[in-house]
Amino acid sequence: MATRVGILGRKIGMTQIFDEDGDIVPVTVIEAGPCTVLNSSNNRILLGFREKKEKGVSRPEAGFYKKINQKPKVFVRQMLFETQDKIDVGQQLTVELFKEKEFVDVIGMSIGRGFQGVVKRHHFKGGPGGHGSMFHRAPGGIGSQAGGKGCRKDVPRGKRFPGHMGDERVTVQNLEVVKVMKDKNLLLLKGAVPGARNGYLEIRTSKKKAGIKRVKHVEVSKAVKEDKKKEKK
Repeated sequence: MATRVGILGRKIGMTQIFDEDGDIVPVTVIEAGPCTVLNSSNNRILLGFREKKEKGVSRPEAGFYKKINQKPKVFVRQMLFETQDKIDVGQQLTVELFKEKEFVDVIGMSIGRGFQGVVKRHHFKGGPGGHGSMFHRAPGGIGSQAGGKGCRKDVPRGKRFPGHMGDERVTVQNLEVVKVMKDKNLLLLKGAVPGARNGYLEIRTSKKKAGIKRVKHVEVSKAVKEDKKKEKK
């Protein structure tokens, strides 16, 4: 039985489904796998997702794929993979690695927003809105001016400034697996995941809630609803 597994996928988009109680659950649809094992050593495997043309592949990369008798992959990542079963190069991993009501961590690149000011990037309040204030969306003072004219400003490390926003590696933890569609290689996760549509993702077993099910929580919620109905009567 696997304790730490992972797979690569592609974000398709968001939708909503109904759970057992008839409540609406927002879910993200992910095309997860099939992924090809490109290398395996010391509980770590190198996975490749989706094939690409050999035209734009470098010579070292082409030699690597030729050696293992595999076609080049678009998205390649290494991850921890602990299982009692033997993992061989060329083996296909599918969405069947995960089960419903388990928890996973999803890693992806956030949506790039370009160059942004401090109001949008760091949620600064901004200055007065009057026409004569001359201070609306500026960052304000950034440090002391010690020593007089021509001296370097003493700006503290980590000061929030305007700059490039988004396009960063983001991890969202403890997302519940709502549904596993084996025939279509689809994984439905409760909530949102980082990145735009068609963005590539890493789906791994949750570090904080590995193996924890949601069955008890569902039973408790049903019991609470029944008690409320009795009180109303």
